[in-house]
Amino acid sequence: MNYKLLGNYIREVNIRNTELKVENLLGVSIQKAMIPSIANTVGTDMSTYKIVKQGQFAYGPVTSRNGDKISIALLNEDSESIISQAYISFEVIDIEKLLPEYLMMWFRRPEFDRYARFKSHGSTREIFDWDEMCNTKLPIPSPEKQREIVAEYNTLQNRINLNKQLIQKLEETAQTIYKQWFVDFEFPNKEGKPYKNSGGEMMESEFGEVPKGWRKGKLKEIISFYNGKVKPSNQGKYPVYGGNGIVEYVDSYNDENTIIVGRVGAYCGSLFLEKNRCWISDNAISAKPLKNIIMFCLYTLHNLNLNERSEGTGQPLITQTILNNIDIVIPSEKVIQAFEEKISIINKNVRLFAQQDKKLTELQSLLLSKMARIEN
Repeated sequence: MNYKLLGNYIREVNIRNTELKVENLLGVSIQKAMIPSIANTVGTDMSTYKIVKQGQFAYGPVTSRNGDKISIALLNEDSESIISQAYISFEVIDIEKLLPEYLMMWFRRPEFDRYARFKSHGSTREIFDWDEMCNTKLPIPSPEKQREIVAEYNTLQNRINLNKQLIQKLEETAQTIYKQWFVDFEFPNKEGKPYKNSGGEMMESEFGEVPKGWRKGKLKEIISFYNGKVKPSNQGKYPVYGGNGIVEYVDSYNDENTIIVGRVGAYCGSLFLEKNRCWISDNAISAKPLKNIIMFCLYTLHNLNLNERSEGTGQPLITQTILNNIDIVIPSEKVIQAFEEKISIINKNVRLFAQQDKKLTELQSLLLSKMARIEN
């Protein structure tokens, strides 16, 4: 395979926001995407920030803080944005010779992450500098072949994006049904009509009017909470959940068929449902329903806005004690079971789309791995 020197195809871009015309501030994630920045910029001189345009790249040269990944991304938006001056921005010199989308595919390869870490240097912090980026070698086939590879990758990505949209719509539908039944009290009565709207009997409670037969209770009456544990070191097939979802896979599990609650930090109160075996890390809490009502428990937790119930001066923290003692309205078992059956059908479709996404992502990874052997 004839590998080419990347430095012959790219050039650094260093345009500053001196006139303060650009306000959209982005950061670069280790997921290889440009995302809205959450940095506190109060009092910051934004004129020193760099302007990036559609088709240009940005990367964080410091690799020692990112684990095994390098933060690098291609801006696809048809508008100008600004990034911190700590990032290095660059562009392809001639897109007729190297497609930016093809180059971004190369950057997504785990092998490139490992290469960048290996080539990083420095005593206090390790840097993958611009010279090292330019010294990177990769196969650059004909433009036609590049377009073919990019199109194949994008076909998979478009299907993944569509599945995510469908999952979001299904989850929004489930949350709407929960609100109708347990907030507005318009669950179906015996005749299939909305309970409250059709004259269902109501009674006074500490929460105001609720359907007859419902009662005040504590969250611990329907869910048991357990702190997660430090994850094993060996890689395997079981997903590890932290506060922001799956972070990696290990060779053992400590829970299954549970709800994961983010315990600390920016993802405090986040929620994930895992029907299969998994490892819950010490950044999360396991919420185990005491009865077979996992969907009702999940959407009850959603409705409680757990992040707003956190405590802590340095960073948000939610504990078992806080969760156990949250006051809730406990509906009749008959209504809970009816909700469980209805939402379980929706969740089954959510899981099917998620499984498809997993397979499509595996195909993407296979395509990326084959790039090292691409011929014209």
